[in-house]
Amino acid sequence: MRFAVIVFPGSNCDIDMFHAIKDELGEEVEYVWHDQDSLEGFDAILLPGGFSYGDYLRCGAIARFSNVMKEIIKAAEAGKPVLGVCNGFQILLEAGLLPGAMRRNESLKFICKPVELKIENNETMFSGSYRQDEVITVPIAHGEGNYYCDEETLARLEENNQIVFTYNGENPNGSISNIAGITNEKGNVLGMMPHPERAVDSLLGGADGLKLFQSIVRSWRESNVVKA
Repeated sequence: MRFAVIVFPGSNCDIDMFHAIKDELGEEVEYVWHDQDSLEGFDAILLPGGFSYGDYLRCGAIARFSNVMKEIIKAAEAGKPVLGVCNGFQILLEAGLLPGAMRRNESLKFICKPVELKIENNETMFSGSYRQDEVITVPIAHGEGNYYCDEETLARLEENNQIVFTYNGENPNGSISNIAGITNEKGNVLGMMPHPERAVDSLLGGADGLKLFQSIVRSWRESNVVKA
C-alpha cells in the first residue's frame, strides 16, 4: 500500500506521519508538496498537523486553496482513505470534505498532553482494528480544536455513525458532544484532532495510535484482494 503525506508551508507533523507509516507500519510512503497536481498511484492520503500558511485568516483556510487539494477531493470522491490530523482536520473542514467548523479551545490556551479517547464506531476503515467502546490514549496539541456544528448536523453525524472518536472523561477543548474525530457519510474521510502518529511506539509513551494505520491497511487489502 502506498501513502502520500501532504506537506503544506507550515506543516510540522509531516515527519512524524512519515515515520509512522514507513518505520512502524512498514508500508510505502512519500512526501507530496502542496503545489503538486497529481496523486496518481497513491492508495491513501494523509494531511498532517502543523500551522499551514501560519494559520492566517483561519486554521486551514488558505491551505484549502492549495493546488493539491483538487486531487485530494478527487481521491476522496473515488473512495480512497483520506486522513486529516489536527491542522489536517481543520483543512478538511475548510475544504468541505467534512461538516462543521473548528473554534478556539474553550480555555483560549494551547493544550498539549495525552488524552483518553473512546472508540464510538469500530466499523470504519480507520477503526476496524479497535474494539467497540475501547478506550485508548493519544496525545493532542492544538489551540483551535473545539469542534462545532449545528444541531441538524450533529443529529446527522449521530444517525449515520460518523462520530468515530470522542474524548473519554475530560473534554480538553469544549468540542460539542465530546467529539474528537468524525468521518464523511461515505466513511472514507476521517478528521481528528488527536495525533495517532505520535502514539505508534511504546518509546513515545504508547502505541494506541498504530491500530488506526493498521486499520487502513487491513481495509485496503480486504477491498483489493485478487480472487484466483
